[in-house]
Amino acid sequence: MSGIRNDHEVARDLATEAGQHLLRLRARQGFDEPDVLRTLGDRLSHEFLFSALERLRPSDPVLSEEGVVDDPSRLTARRVWIIDPLDGTREFAEPGRSDWAVHVALWEAGDLVAGAVALPAQGSTLSTVDPPWLPGERPAEQRLRITVSRTRPPEFARRIATQLGAELVPMGSAGAKICAVLLGIADIYLHSGGQHEWDSAAPVAVARAAGLHTSRIDGSPLTYNQPDASLPDVLVCRPELATTLLASIQSCANTENSA
Repeated sequence: MSGIRNDHEVARDLATEAGQHLLRLRARQGFDEPDVLRTLGDRLSHEFLFSALERLRPSDPVLSEEGVVDDPSRLTARRVWIIDPLDGTREFAEPGRSDWAVHVALWEAGDLVAGAVALPAQGSTLSTVDPPWLPGERPAEQRLRITVSRTRPPEFARRIATQLGAELVPMGSAGAKICAVLLGIADIYLHSGGQHEWDSAAPVAVARAAGLHTSRIDGSPLTYNQPDASLPDVLVCRPELATTLLASIQSCANTENSA
């Protein structure tokens, strides 16, 4: 790796290179033993990213999904890297699937400041170096598309889709789903339950840089580098849809509470 000039480039180049390692592992190992492939992929990517950040940014703690121990120094550090070495592990171990990703983000002084999402099997990396241009205004007649988990879509997302006349687009990897919004494949990413900071930090950093709305599903801010790394829900969407969506989510919650 050469020519690194700033943190945005570090995030982009490390995510891309980790993805190349994962593609080679996939080709070498094959898909006959998915559990073995998943374990090897998580470990290989974590060790590459952790070692590279230790060399390139030795003063910065790292919060990783695959970290054995949560380094408590991150809570008082000014800068922390938040990484998901392999997001969409299930899809990584399935032949033909491209909805898995590598996430690298930098949190500094209270907020995300840089990030990159590599989509190795799609041959691309979206990053804050050069955030993607959002597709132009949606045609009014076009049906809204909400991307959700392919294995555990939240029930309230189905209800909101019904309210809005939208269609659900199932997909693996939070990073791949948020990139789908960035690329105009979907309009909304909606999730509730079972996520941590590393699942959304890098894609949210890129989404913000591109001008998308990002928040929790109650509209409150997404905050990172917290003592408890659980961050269970997230909404990412085109900015002109945010007010309608948050109202729809609140309406669903009120209906559920009164039932």
